[in-house]
Amino acid sequence: MNAFEIRGGKPLKGEIIPQGAKNEALQILSAVLLTKEKITVSNIPDIKDVNKLIELLQDLGVDVKRISKDTYEFQAANINLDFFHSQTFKQKGGSLRGSIMIVGPLLARYGRAAIPKPGGDKIGRRRLDTHFLGFEKLGAKFIYNAETGFFNIDATQLKGTFILLDEASVTGTANIVMAAVLAQGTTSIYNAACEPYLQQLCKMLNRMGAKITGIGSNLLTIEGVSELSGTEHRLLPDMIEIGSFIGLAAMTASEITIKNVCYNELGIIPDTFKRLGIQMELRGDDIYIPAQKSYEIDTFIDGSILTVSDAPWPGFTPDLLSIVLVVATQAKGSVLIHQKMFESRLFFVDKLIDMGAQIILCDPHRATVIGLDKKYQLKGIEMTSPDIRAGVSLLIAALSASGRSTIYNIEQIERGYQDIDTRLKALGADIRRL
Repeated sequence: MNAFEIRGGKPLKGEIIPQGAKNEALQILSAVLLTKEKITVSNIPDIKDVNKLIELLQDLGVDVKRISKDTYEFQAANINLDFFHSQTFKQKGGSLRGSIMIVGPLLARYGRAAIPKPGGDKIGRRRLDTHFLGFEKLGAKFIYNAETGFFNIDATQLKGTFILLDEASVTGTANIVMAAVLAQGTTSIYNAACEPYLQQLCKMLNRMGAKITGIGSNLLTIEGVSELSGTEHRLLPDMIEIGSFIGLAAMTASEITIKNVCYNELGIIPDTFKRLGIQMELRGDDIYIPAQKSYEIDTFIDGSILTVSDAPWPGFTPDLLSIVLVVATQAKGSVLIHQKMFESRLFFVDKLIDMGAQIILCDPHRATVIGLDKKYQLKGIEMTSPDIRAGVSLLIAALSASGRSTIYNIEQIERGYQDIDTRLKALGADIRRL
């Protein structure tokens, strides 16, 4: 098992460029299945989850050409539908939760699809009902085979309809949008997710010839078309990486500039970190964070303890709550972290408590953090990464801690963060791979 060994407690300095957005990539790459024409995508992150999906597309028959380190050309002219039922597909699709995203495009273009029960992070129950209820509304029929572990979906004729989503699921909305763009008639999706990455997908589909209106709102209207053409697309920078680097700078009292962040697409992420007392300055499209010896958590207007919770966009993304929690451990003041969407994402706090953090885990969804105000430094320990976001949070804690830390199961971290050890070394971090 690979591991990172970190000797923390030293300030970092320099510039860092965020990778392309992982969650956008999984949607955009799935959308290449909607046309037989060429699609060029740039700023693709070189990470395991994305590379697995690219490999899966190749196995399905997509012609994939790597033009440069972050740019690929895709052409889905000859798809092998029989591959759906192969053991290879079950193995590869089941290990990647993003594999669910290929169902919508395949239903739209070919009228049928199959998908093994997807994998992904162990962060609690993550149901797929939203996807399948939407497909059913469009006219699809699906059967889950418990023996084989496959969902088999038949959608010989998809027809536009009104769909009220049971939750504002990002992947669910994206999947239903991709199924609806080639359906007969008009589809309205209410309670749709409106994240920037979903907006990016809709804009790309419109460039391909789709007719989608309401982009950026929770009501999308899709007028079905007969076919789509090729296009070019560039992914946004990963907002989760940007938030992670903001937290890293604060925890390690470092002077860091995060380059080319597409600030207008970050929503309330910068303001949320500012409420933790972190100073930052927008320079062009870069975020400059000065070295801070201390930072103080804000309170509500009536003086009560600040609560940071996740919510569908434009609320605060759940993927950054782990980072906020870690950053709060060295702040002045207290904060309640309320993770509403996943019931197991806070269970990594035991590692932080072992490092010296003062955290009360109230229940699976809430944790109260009493900041140490950097008067007591965290201490290095051995630990294991349970999922992508918790893993990076523990990495940030280790970089701020005194002594040596070892983080095992770093494959989880590398599913979402490209060349993270190399990029941290460039800032002056003492990190090596075991």
